[in-house]
Amino acid sequence: MKTSLEIRQHNALTNARYEYSELQLDLMFFLVSKLQKDQKINVYELNIKDLADLTGKKYNPAYLHKATADMGSRVFEVLTEKSYEQIWMFQRVKYLLGQGIIEIKLTEDILPYLFDLKDNFTSYELASALRLTSKYAKRIYQYCSQWKDLGETKKYDLQDFKKMLGLLDEKGNEKIKQIGQLREKVLDIAVKQINEHTELHISYKLEKRVRTYKNIVFTVKPQDLASTVPFELVPGDTARPALAQHQVDNAGRLLAQLGIVTPALVATILGNTAHVAACNKFAHDIKTGKHEKARSLSGLLLTILGLKKAGNGPLFDANPKAASK
Repeated sequence: MKTSLEIRQHNALTNARYEYSELQLDLMFFLVSKLQKDQKINVYELNIKDLADLTGKKYNPAYLHKATADMGSRVFEVLTEKSYEQIWMFQRVKYLLGQGIIEIKLTEDILPYLFDLKDNFTSYELASALRLTSKYAKRIYQYCSQWKDLGETKKYDLQDFKKMLGLLDEKGNEKIKQIGQLREKVLDIAVKQINEHTELHISYKLEKRVRTYKNIVFTVKPQDLASTVPFELVPGDTARPALAQHQVDNAGRLLAQLGIVTPALVATILGNTAHVAACNKFAHDIKTGKHEKARSLSGLLLTILGLKKAGNGPLFDANPKAASK
């Protein structure tokens, strides 16, 4: 069973030059996840509650209004072997008041880059893309996803790469001029987030020509992710919980390691999608040292799961019979 919806978009769109905020990228990812290749339409509904369930974020209507307005006014600069195009994505955006739904009508010009993919597409995981909090990490994750089957990206000209990320405009004005700032504020943050929160493990190398950095290339390897978000999105439907066996197994091993072995308690945790997801994330946090100072890892986990009341002990007694009295 899939743990996340794989979404696809044309490589020309992946490599297009555009600058979106973190919120705008999340909206675009969520929109692309709704596309159905056998149903080529240009009007889609985005349920913001579903998006909030996936990301754990709250969405202020005013910020959403501004985000979609700016998205509608910005262009995708698409360069192919035959042409240079400026494409607008939205023809209309309508908010259905009181329903938490955004209705988006796409332009006719953007449709080929969303549907006519053939073999020229980038695929990536919706849950992974939404987990990333840096807008640059989201874009770099897309670039690396395009090359994941080859193990290494192409060599990007550094100036072109900056343009793709929105760090350099057509007049040559740079938001980040120093290579040290590029590493610190963009590349290192992106690498850290992608390696911690997605199914890819990446690294990068900056190549010099004489004394100037000219190119950047990323190595890309698959990795197992302990904290996979257990959602399977059905296009046009609401988010539906789904459990993968390896997630349940991982959660079971964690419980055993922490001494949480009461059958009723274990069954309650492993039978709940949200609990399994929280256990997988907790295991990841342990590996990264987040809970080093915790007095009791088992107590902390049960508190996070809502199965332990502060000062009153576990909601499930160690003795199932006693708990039922």
